[in-house]
Amino acid sequence: MDDSSTGRQHCGTRLHRFLDRTLTFTSSHVLSFLILLISVVALVAWEKHQPQRDAYPLTIRVLPEGNSPITLDEASAQLSKLRDVAYYDTELSESPFWFSFTVPPLPDGRASTVEFPSRHTHSMACWDAEARFELGAASRSSISGKMAPAKGGFALALDPDNTDAHIICHASFVGPARISASQWPASALRMNTEEFFRDSGLMDGGLVMLALFMTITAYINRERTYLLFAAWLIVSLRMAALSGGWDTQWLGRTIPAQWLYQGRLFTLALYFTLTISLFKTLFRTHLDKVGYASLLHYAQWTCVPLLVMSMTMSYQTFLPIYWTAASLLAAVLVFLLTRILVIAPSSTAIWYAASLGVSLLGSVFEIIGAALGYKVLIGSINSVTAALSSSLLAAIAIAEQIRATQQARLEAQATLEHTYEAMPIGLFTANTEGRFLSANPAMIGMLGAKLTDPSSNGWDQYFDEGSWLQLSQLVERQADGELEVGNKTDHASAEHKRFLVKARLSRGKIEGSLQDVTERSKAITDLRFMANNDPLTKVYNRRGIEKVIIKALAELPNQKPSSLALAYLDLDRFKLINELYGHVAGDEVLKQVCDRVQGALTCNQKVGRVGGDEFVIVFSETSLSEAAAICNEIIDQLSGTHYRIGDKAFQLRGTIGLVEIGPGTSFKDAISTADRACREAKRDSIAHLVVYEKTATVFSERAAELTMVERLAAGTALEYLFLDMQPIMSLKAPHASLNFEVLLRMRDRDGSLVSAGRIITAAEISGSTGDIDRWVLATTLAWIEENEARLTNTQFICVNLSGASLNDERFVQDAFVLLARNERISSRLCLEITESVALHDLDNTRRFIDKVRSCGVRIALDDFGAGYTSFSYLKEFPADLLKIDGNFIVDMNAHPANIAIVEAIVNLAKNLGMQTVAEWAEDNATVETLAEIGVDYVQGYVVARPQAPSTLLAATSSASFIKDEQLTRFVHTLSRATNARERSRAKGHPKPVES
Repeated sequence: MDDSSTGRQHCGTRLHRFLDRTLTFTSSHVLSFLILLISVVALVAWEKHQPQRDAYPLTIRVLPEGNSPITLDEASAQLSKLRDVAYYDTELSESPFWFSFTVPPLPDGRASTVEFPSRHTHSMACWDAEARFELGAASRSSISGKMAPAKGGFALALDPDNTDAHIICHASFVGPARISASQWPASALRMNTEEFFRDSGLMDGGLVMLALFMTITAYINRERTYLLFAAWLIVSLRMAALSGGWDTQWLGRTIPAQWLYQGRLFTLALYFTLTISLFKTLFRTHLDKVGYASLLHYAQWTCVPLLVMSMTMSYQTFLPIYWTAASLLAAVLVFLLTRILVIAPSSTAIWYAASLGVSLLGSVFEIIGAALGYKVLIGSINSVTAALSSSLLAAIAIAEQIRATQQARLEAQATLEHTYEAMPIGLFTANTEGRFLSANPAMIGMLGAKLTDPSSNGWDQYFDEGSWLQLSQLVERQADGELEVGNKTDHASAEHKRFLVKARLSRGKIEGSLQDVTERSKAITDLRFMANNDPLTKVYNRRGIEKVIIKALAELPNQKPSSLALAYLDLDRFKLINELYGHVAGDEVLKQVCDRVQGALTCNQKVGRVGGDEFVIVFSETSLSEAAAICNEIIDQLSGTHYRIGDKAFQLRGTIGLVEIGPGTSFKDAISTADRACREAKRDSIAHLVVYEKTATVFSERAAELTMVERLAAGTALEYLFLDMQPIMSLKAPHASLNFEVLLRMRDRDGSLVSAGRIITAAEISGSTGDIDRWVLATTLAWIEENEARLTNTQFICVNLSGASLNDERFVQDAFVLLARNERISSRLCLEITESVALHDLDNTRRFIDKVRSCGVRIALDDFGAGYTSFSYLKEFPADLLKIDGNFIVDMNAHPANIAIVEAIVNLAKNLGMQTVAEWAEDNATVETLAEIGVDYVQGYVVARPQAPSTLLAATSSASFIKDEQLTRFVHTLSRATNARERSRAKGHPKPVES
């Protein structure tokens, strides 16, 4: 195509566009203006299609009947004495009236008709005043004779020969009626009536169509303001009909007489109510700015009573109330509208002000005319013209509001479109099949420019398979759906991203947003990992492995056969690595340990770090034998190869306690039992593995221990406690003293004895140690006081105190109170304090010892020498007895080192002014060695087992309980030697007093 052809084509296109714009402008603007101009000219300058014929007003004489009825003759006589008037206002009186008038002949001799135009006429009857015969009668429900309805009132037809007819009428009225009469040529009245109803029909039709249009608009746009305006238009039309006199019909149908009068009152009340509602709806936002909105609220409260009164009251009663309310409402509306025009002016307010002004002006003149009888302006300004004008102006106000609303909507739409385009979050619309219909630039930037192409707009082309089904099901179940999805990657090197989709089902489509949450998803994944995993070794932490165990325990009953094992791994001497080489080296070793442990496990087996060097391994769906084999492999892996950190190499071993878990086992029981098995394995320096089957006694012992904890915590176990006493024999004077140690015992509900270890463990768990020690101390003191006369050979009675009690301030205070209360017998007590407990808080222990010693109580240091290598603290520790740890006494003759240690402790005690007690003496040879070393007292089964207190009271000395013959002979030897020494001292040496 050459340039000339292209130019002609462009020129033709421009001409078509010009023609289109010209025709559009002419049709929408020029023709509309011409139609309006011609209509105005026609109303002002052109003559009516049917020329107007005026009526001839007649003068009347009016006689109110009052409460006493008057006959026709009486009325005629009284009327003849009254003067003629142009009209007479009833002033709401509903009593009957008599009136008379004379009808002159028409100029052209035609028949005439007399019109009684008052729309408030209820009934009427007319007679020929001279002949006294009835010409006709009419009411709103019936007519007779020559009387007929005419426009809003009635008309009386006269014959042409009725020249200078004198007529007398009797009528009753409802409402603000005006009695008047007009003479018409019969044909002229018919034409005037036709014109009257044609005009009323035009007004009815016009306003009804406008109301119908507004109603349709309201339903289409879901806008109640338009619906309210449509109702207001209909009521305004009825107000105009009431004023104009055609309210007796509606849409060409006659309203039943029984509805007419009360309907008029109800129309007034409705107009009042709808005017308030429309005003408040139109200016809702303005009222918040200008204030005084409470005035309108108070006006609203009058609506319901006014509507009720309009249906129950008479005209005569209701109208004064309505006029008062309408006047007050008009003042309120004018005041508020003035403030709106001043403070928050708008086009809607201006047009509505004009509408309200016209409506109020017409109503005011109606009220003035009806109340005071001034009808000067009624012909030009009444509710008819007011209804037409105010409806037109209100329609303009509504149109202005529609324009403002539309403009605001367009601005909001433009803002929304801009926001849609500029939103950094992806926005999309998709159909229910998962095809993208639209997307904003951010969405296209995330997924690609071909997103809306028909060949590339499928959801599954961009996201995980099945994610669209999840999203569509989600939005169908609830209003808003939220789902995290991943993108599809075409090759291995492509970045995998995560997106958060929020969507809802709207009008058969799915609308939603897409946000890249890859970094957030990674952060959440990391946080979840850190919440359940150890940050150093990456294995489960305590919380994570606890979840694994609880889940495995929950699934255990469903497994056939059930198989679950739990291992507790403790690294031996790991703390030395931290102390010698630092925590950095220790951390690296822990990482290598976890790698070796995980290397021996399968997918059903999990490991978690629960302490610095402690781990728990869960063997799900693994038999106990398989778990034991894996644990042995782990032990070998841990110790088989050195751990190298830089130029350093470490050797490390592990100890494992493995337990089989049965259904119904709790998490705490499982961990506790595995820990106990691990501690037992630590005592075995060879095996490094202890295995408990689920039928092992440790489980029943654990259950019994927990039962004991519950009983101690509830305080129900103390009633089952009792005391035994084990004699402590003096090696200096075996038959001269009866000393002993108080031992705690407990009998279960079934009568069986409970081990002391279980009681102590349960007391420590439940926090009841102080309660038990308080009971022991109080019971011992009470027993001593009761049997003091029989304890003549008793120098001391040992009572053990736990470390928890010494750190329990409440127990300490209670102990001081008990000792002070029993100060006379407290000197027989010897309180045993474990060496490790005493050294844990030396200052606190010394304060306690000083306090109780002030009451005469002795102090013994129990388990002396267990785990400590320095005795320097003894020079500051005011103990009376040292109870040597039994581990040094058992089989001491087989271990010369133990003999040397015991001898050193004895010499140390003597130098510090303390006596010694050797525990766990099990045979005669041990006792002989102890006596040779110089130990002061011995305690053990070879002397006596624990005895009942009553048995102890029957003896004279601790040696009375010996059953071993060799020990009996040795004790006699000791006694003879002691007696010889005493006799030697009696000859000239003072006798030492045994402490």
